[in-house]
Amino acid sequence: MNPGDQEAEERFKAISTAYSVLSDADRRRDYDEFGEISLESGFDAEKARQAREAFGARFGGRPGSEPFGFGSGYGTDAGESFHFDNLEGLFSDLFSRRGWQEAPARRGRDLEAELELDFLDAARGGEQRLSFARSGAGGSLRQETVTVRIPAGVADGGRIRLRGKGAEGIDGGDAGDLYARIRIRPHPFFRRDGRNLWFDLPVTVREATLGAKVQVPTLDGRVTLTIPAGTDSGTRLRLRGKGVPDPSGGSPGDLHAVIQIRVPRNVPTETAGCFDDLAEFDPTDIRKEFF
Repeated sequence: MNPGDQEAEERFKAISTAYSVLSDADRRRDYDEFGEISLESGFDAEKARQAREAFGARFGGRPGSEPFGFGSGYGTDAGESFHFDNLEGLFSDLFSRRGWQEAPARRGRDLEAELELDFLDAARGGEQRLSFARSGAGGSLRQETVTVRIPAGVADGGRIRLRGKGAEGIDGGDAGDLYARIRIRPHPFFRRDGRNLWFDLPVTVREATLGAKVQVPTLDGRVTLTIPAGTDSGTRLRLRGKGVPDPSGGSPGDLHAVIQIRVPRNVPTETAGCFDDLAEFDPTDIRKEFF
């Protein structure tokens, strides 16, 4: 019952009174005979009968008539009056169209479930199955599995909404929505920054010195990247449009390769002279800027 609904409060009082009358045979008989006036404090049924008979005899009314408006009835503060043949009529009305109204339909709660994705699945998009606990009628829980469409380029921490897959509605209300919270597992070598991808590209001393064309990975497969001659470690080479797609339909990001020169270890003695020759070829002091 809404505490602010005056009509609902009046009906609640009427029901409480009706139940008390039902439990008392004498009060019920008086109510059926005289109506709501019998519920007033100090009411005397015998005197009421005598007054009714006397009034009827004086003014020509038949015995048992209702000159004072005796009879079952219930009124509201708004001035509306309802009359019933007996107590059962009151109950019938209170619980029918004039009685308690059905509770309004309420929308079900929104739910959230975590969906873990591989790095490449999140970048490329696709479909994934998600299992979650869904509340039904009476608060019962049941396990459900749905298919979630993953837009290419979805970000870690992003949410995907599945309409109508949340908790069931109450009293005929619509179901809530389910939100799949995205968690992306790290990749062995790709790093993501917005729509851009980064990775470290190892190259040999020869490739860095003389230049080379090498195969590098992308989301779409292998492509050829040109290493300029004389490339230093830490140099960034960009492949435009080879980054992560934009879920909203914009341009994809770029793929950045960060050069990492791998120096050979355990160089055989017979080949060590090659590096001496290289040093004579380029005698530049690479640390002179420090001093």
